[in-house]
Amino acid sequence: MSALPSSIPSPERRPIRELPDELISQIAAGEVVERPASVVRELLDNALDAGARQVTVRLASGGVRLISVEDDGLGIPREELTVALRRHATSKIASLNDLETVGTMGFRGEALAAINAIAELSILSRFAGADGAFALDGRTGELRPVARAVGTTVEVRELFFATPARRKFLKTDATELAHCIEAVRRHALARPEVGFSVWHDGKLMEQWRAADRREQRLADALSDDFVAQSVAVEHIGGAVRVAGRAGIPDAARSRGDQQFFYVNGRFVRDKVLSHAVRSAYEDVLHGQRQPVYALYLEIDPSRVDVNVHPTKIEVRFRDGREVHQAVRHAIENALAAPRAGDAVTPAAPQQSFFKPNVPASGATWAQPGINFVTAERGAGDFEAMWPQRTGESGPSLWPAAAAPSAFRPPVGLPAESPDAGTLATNGQAWPLGRALAQLQGIYILAENSQGLIVVDMHAAHERIVYERLKTQLDGAAITSQPLLIPATFAATPQEVATAEACAAVLPTLGLEITPFSPRTLAVRAVPGTLADGDPVELARSVLAELAQHDASTVVQRAQNELLSTMACHGAVRANRKLTIDEMNALLRQMEATERSDQCNHGRPTWRQLSIRELDALFMRGR
Repeated sequence: MSALPSSIPSPERRPIRELPDELISQIAAGEVVERPASVVRELLDNALDAGARQVTVRLASGGVRLISVEDDGLGIPREELTVALRRHATSKIASLNDLETVGTMGFRGEALAAINAIAELSILSRFAGADGAFALDGRTGELRPVARAVGTTVEVRELFFATPARRKFLKTDATELAHCIEAVRRHALARPEVGFSVWHDGKLMEQWRAADRREQRLADALSDDFVAQSVAVEHIGGAVRVAGRAGIPDAARSRGDQQFFYVNGRFVRDKVLSHAVRSAYEDVLHGQRQPVYALYLEIDPSRVDVNVHPTKIEVRFRDGREVHQAVRHAIENALAAPRAGDAVTPAAPQQSFFKPNVPASGATWAQPGINFVTAERGAGDFEAMWPQRTGESGPSLWPAAAAPSAFRPPVGLPAESPDAGTLATNGQAWPLGRALAQLQGIYILAENSQGLIVVDMHAAHERIVYERLKTQLDGAAITSQPLLIPATFAATPQEVATAEACAAVLPTLGLEITPFSPRTLAVRAVPGTLADGDPVELARSVLAELAQHDASTVVQRAQNELLSTMACHGAVRANRKLTIDEMNALLRQMEATERSDQCNHGRPTWRQLSIRELDALFMRGR
């Protein structure tokens, strides 16, 4: 064996020895404390676990010079103050069973010790029922009596003074302050019954008073617009309950800076949850826009592991697929109801899932049903779905068998549109109002009790056709198309294991994937509607989804893309002249169709201009 090159030094032999406690705490601090906001988060966890109803955060120099968190919780007994600063000392858990069913915000017992290792820490606390309060100096261990009401104040000064290299990685005071405020905001959104205030260099920066309702805290901490431009979410799926508010597609942002997800009151960032939310918005979100939401998931603590990361911001679910489906369905159901009724009755509660708007008592017309396909055709007869009328270049609204020489309104729609008097009498009977005219062959202008409605007729009809196609396909089984020559591909061990474990699930998706060799899989059948696609790419995507989430979402996504394309070609085109009755039929169908506020590509289908907005355009009343 040749000798090592002289340029490579021989390793120096060092003895194996235990690290000193201070160095151990400083290493732990590197995992727990990234910046001042990390300290704020940990101290707020402790305050809330102590039952605080009012929390005050005081900062100096962005939290680098001072972080003080004052609460009115239960306090800490004198004899336990010194124990609180020891590593792995906590009152939250005492056994493995406690750890597996933890219901508190904190539980690891390392935050105070880690902070004390890199900063000057002191604790002032008065236990409920005690005669007085005591202050503990974290550096010297000195314990002295002080004056204080029941509760605890933790002061952290000169953060990272013991590790100056870490301080160099901090940003400006303004940036660090913004992160600290965001940490408080996240806690405030989870606990509306608790009041929070944030002071910086003696100035009040934020204050959120205790609220009786979650919506009030959302309005205070985020904005009134967040509540106004979101829908209520309330769903129970198995052992999972999802509540909160999900922003409407129009409120989506370029950045995901208003996305808050809580699991049993703890703010988390989780791939399963974020994927579920994104998949729920796929059908209504335009481009790469990011939805806004504040969602609260409740689940048995034994079904979720919160001991994944020292910062406690990550979790792991026992049944990720169950959680994924519950979140996805919760948001889909909340977004499905048309919001047209809100244009007429802004204060009315959100419509329930699958419940169309209906006329008020006294209205004479019945909800029309636009017949896009004849009853004899099956869901798979897509080629003949939109026959053309003689002399027209675009597809018809109606099947050939039902198409008259001159347009006839659907059964149940009156020959005449409701007049202005009827509209005023039945104010919320027609949320999208009565049609007035067509503009440039593109837009429908309609009048409702609030003012003017402008509808993109192609986008609106596209959504109606799309939803009808999805309903038809949902009622039919996903048929398989056997491949003449199986498509084989080199698979990873994970893909092989998933294909074998899910052998019974794949056929329900129209897929047949079998082992060809220990390291090769063969795709022998694919869904009939996707027969022209890449079978290997489809198989890999489905196996990847099945390993983490619900595999049906991949096939469903591909099917929806196909149906969306078909609906786009089947919808009325620009410059197609519509009669008043055709326009009204389209408006009524929009009011009864799920997700009709956005087209298949996520763009809005209608807009409301109120009388006040119209008056402002013409400076009326000035």
